[in-house]
Amino acid sequence: MKLLSVIVPCYNEEENVPFFYEEFIKNENCLKEKGLTWEILYVDDGSKDETVKEVKKLHQKDDRVRLLSFSRNFGKEAAMYAGMQKSKGDYVVIMDVDLQDPPALLPEMLSYIEQGYDSVATRRVSRKGEPPIRSFFARRFYRLMKRISRTEIMDGARDYRLMTRQMVDAILAMPEYNRFTKGIFGWVGFQTKWLEFENVERLKGETKWSFWGLLWYSIDGITAFSTAPLSFAAVMGVLFCVLAFILIVFIVVRTLIFGDPVSGWPSLVCIMSLISGVQLFCLGIVGQYLAKTYMEVKRRPIYLIKEEL
Repeated sequence: MKLLSVIVPCYNEEENVPFFYEEFIKNENCLKEKGLTWEILYVDDGSKDETVKEVKKLHQKDDRVRLLSFSRNFGKEAAMYAGMQKSKGDYVVIMDVDLQDPPALLPEMLSYIEQGYDSVATRRVSRKGEPPIRSFFARRFYRLMKRISRTEIMDGARDYRLMTRQMVDAILAMPEYNRFTKGIFGWVGFQTKWLEFENVERLKGETKWSFWGLLWYSIDGITAFSTAPLSFAAVMGVLFCVLAFILIVFIVVRTLIFGDPVSGWPSLVCIMSLISGVQLFCLGIVGQYLAKTYMEVKRRPIYLIKEEL
């Protein structure tokens, strides 16, 4: 029988851990019919509540439940990478513990894998229950990524994805420190089937993603899979050089014809402020890429393990 590894990142999710297990095992008979055994790997991302204790309780009851606990909070990207590294399955699926990724979709996802697909990915067709501002900026982000990146990143894509071992190994071959897994999924390629489903609200607790957290995450995605911002900075530099040359010619001609009256200092201040602002903005873009490069060359580990069951 083949093994299905279920990777479940957790951060302060003590309430949801047992409910996820109960919901998942409802599909146990279906998995057996498809010739599959399973393991659940809860990856504790440095939780400050009783998440680890809840997982240990499940482990005592069912040794197919495994625990990987970090020494501190390294982020969901690190948790997913660690889970894939430690997984043993022929197939690997990543799921959120809050049940926003319905386990009931697993049988259908497995059927597509049997048809020859390398992965089955999910995307939300609605953002019901999500703050309107967050939904607006999320849609703008996906549209922007489609224009500036060659990597396919679907609007509404979830991390909920079933993959073959071949695809998982390809992802693990990219041990970059600044990870944006949605982009990595698209970059490695392989034949992917997309499943659409209605948005499901969290079972318990509150989301750990704030607006500013998502904003920085989107910046990570842009800098990881597109150099368009650097090209934009270069184009802005060329445009302002051309504009400066035209203004120099204009000022010289005006001085020769009309003399040099003392006037125009407000417009001069505005122009200087505009150019200075654009320069700082472009410098900030370059700084973001330089910062990412700095973190990569340090070669620090993506995560550190405190405890493993």
